[in-house]
Amino acid sequence: MPVEITWWGHATCTVTDSDVRVLTDPLFARRLAHLRRRRGALPPPDAWRADVALVSHLHADHLHVPSLARLEPGTRLLVPRGAPRAVPGLRRLTHLRLSEVAPGDETAVGDLVIRVVPARHDGRRLPLGPHRSPALGYVVEGEGRTYFAGDTGLFDEMAKEVGPIDVALLPVGGWGPYLGEGHLDAGRAAEALARLAPRSAVPVHYGTYWPIGMDAVRPHEFHAPGEEFVRLAAERAPQVAVHRLGHGESVRLEAAR
Repeated sequence: MPVEITWWGHATCTVTDSDVRVLTDPLFARRLAHLRRRRGALPPPDAWRADVALVSHLHADHLHVPSLARLEPGTRLLVPRGAPRAVPGLRRLTHLRLSEVAPGDETAVGDLVIRVVPARHDGRRLPLGPHRSPALGYVVEGEGRTYFAGDTGLFDEMAKEVGPIDVALLPVGGWGPYLGEGHLDAGRAAEALARLAPRSAVPVHYGTYWPIGMDAVRPHEFHAPGEEFVRLAAERAPQVAVHRLGHGESVRLEAAR
């Protein structure tokens, strides 16, 4: 049975494996604070449907409470440990089955096992508050092994912590003209691909949201990361098949096992 990946924009993907739908960092907003969706239609209601949703960290473009509120009653929701304390709105989502997780945890959903792995990123809710939560990645293990990196920088133990994978969903850009520490740009994402050595990769977290009023400020940082990642991945990890999707597009990938 193939694994199907659909990219809805930013870090939001649906991974379908073993008849289980996994939704990553749901964000269904046309506007978020100073950010506006500049490319791709809003995901349709079918995108809200999932058996389990994964939240990588507490930043509002990854943990968006109004988007989570649209999930169907009974949906499993995995969030970083401490998230309900830092984001009180999560406690109002009583229709969801919420679990707090940390690196090393495993959760079974149907025939899948979802393994929590570390990320190198500031996982705090902004503005800064007293509670801290880890930034996470997830490996979805079923017919295939799909790594959703969330937001992360490169780190020495990345390949060891993530383990063998078939597909990597890697962030390659951001939502503003400058990427700070703890992020992957196209070049660092290509280096991560070389270290992880999956069979396939899908670039995410670029070309969707951009600050209002900054259309002329380094616009190539909005438009170019996907194509740049494809080019650099071909140089640094030529054995990996890279699938650059448009918003709402899907790819079906045969699992290795």
